[in-house]
Amino acid sequence: MPPTDTPCAVARALLSVSDKTGLVDLARGLAELGVELVASGGTAQALRDSGLRVIDVAELTASPEMLGGRVKTLHPTVHGGILARRDLPQDQADLEANGIGPIDLVVVNLYPFEATVARPDVSYQEAIEKIDIGGPSMVRSAAKNHAHVGVVCDPADYGDVLSELRERGTLGEATRRRLALKAFRSTACYDAAIQGWLAQQVQEDGDDPFPERLIVSLRKGAVLRYGENPHQAAALYGEFLDNVQQLHGKALSYNNLVDVQAALALILDFEPADRTTAAILKHNTPCGVGAGDSPLEAYRRAFETDPDSPFGGIIVCNHPFDLALAEEVDKIFTEVLVAPGFDEDALALLRKKKNRRLLSFDAARIEGQQLEWRRVYGGVLLQQPDLSADEFAGAKVVTRVQPDPAQRTALEFGWRVVKHVKSNAIVFADANRTLGVGGGATSRVDAVYAAAAKASRVGLSLEGSVLASDAFFPFPDGLETAVEAGARAIIQPGGSNRDEQVIEAADRLGIPMLFTGVRHFRH
Repeated sequence: MPPTDTPCAVARALLSVSDKTGLVDLARGLAELGVELVASGGTAQALRDSGLRVIDVAELTASPEMLGGRVKTLHPTVHGGILARRDLPQDQADLEANGIGPIDLVVVNLYPFEATVARPDVSYQEAIEKIDIGGPSMVRSAAKNHAHVGVVCDPADYGDVLSELRERGTLGEATRRRLALKAFRSTACYDAAIQGWLAQQVQEDGDDPFPERLIVSLRKGAVLRYGENPHQAAALYGEFLDNVQQLHGKALSYNNLVDVQAALALILDFEPADRTTAAILKHNTPCGVGAGDSPLEAYRRAFETDPDSPFGGIIVCNHPFDLALAEEVDKIFTEVLVAPGFDEDALALLRKKKNRRLLSFDAARIEGQQLEWRRVYGGVLLQQPDLSADEFAGAKVVTRVQPDPAQRTALEFGWRVVKHVKSNAIVFADANRTLGVGGGATSRVDAVYAAAAKASRVGLSLEGSVLASDAFFPFPDGLETAVEAGARAIIQPGGSNRDEQVIEAADRLGIPMLFTGVRHFRH
């Protein structure tokens, strides 16, 4: 059990901050309450410049700063004054014997390490010098002794601390505990940032990307209205909103964010310099993908795959939205539109619907190499992302019949799409668009049936199409069903114990088949 509340009367405060936001107002308020101010380095100078009387830490310790400022506050006079327990006679005797006065309030924030290493031109040595030592030590000392000492590491708390001191002359137990928790969280996040940066430097030498202990520090980016369903609370952590800019619409929901992530992952697999590509997604899986010479042409081809599903979906394009695309998209309700940008006239039109979210992204800012997470009871699974290499270029034709150039183009397109469909995944395609998508089936042949049935229902012919499968065909039946539906070339990873049977079926039916050697399950 925590100790009973001991009033924390503040007679002396130690201030040492890198971020000087609100510093002078806080110090002036403390001085008006009769609090003695002790400060170090630039903090002391800033307070003197504002006309406040300050005792230097060096004066308090009778020890000068040394090692270029690396050692200022690492001294028994400082930490003894912070850590002494006011209700323990031996601690009080130690203070008196060593001529140490108690410190009742510690106001410290740390060197800006994260901001420093975020600069692309930062040197290794410059980063090292921004690792704060004295600051975290004082914060931890004060937080440990929060039964007797207040610790403030966030300028956002200055006003509340001053108000409480003015009202009651002390800091209450609940306040001190809350501030101590925030302080330990602050130093934990600081250390996590340092080890994360240092791990990146080590990994450049080829070290294991999976550390023995996983340390994570993510800042809360947004509280969401709810999670996947209204009865689930949810929040967003990390820097996702730094990678996309919301130009219009209400706040993104949990499901929106999951869908936008899937949309970005898909569209980044298509180079904008090759052709314009557009995709429509629902429930974080593509229902149609198209390519063309313009955004409008690409979108129309994507839409034709599945005219039912785009309602309430996500549309992503690897080229900016122009007015022609905006006018076409405006005909149906969509949750989110995602693109590298929006032409001014397109933006003006699309902003007329207040519930539609518009997001722009910069592909150069997105770090695709980040490890992927999934929660399990009692832990998390961590894996490298499923990034596409030039798998199609290395694909091997395993049949007697070779694909023609048009089939090769279609096979490559289908292969890029199928990795983004939920497994078991099947995509019928031509060179410019998907024609049928089957995903999430419990057998591969069922995925083929589902994709073919959808194409038939919306009036798309599969005759002459190609088929991409995210994993191998365990039996010939999936291939045979695809050919019966109209597929005339197949691409799949291979690797089944019955590969020879499947190859024999392809040869018997007179179609080419390629093995990539790479599986793309998406569970």
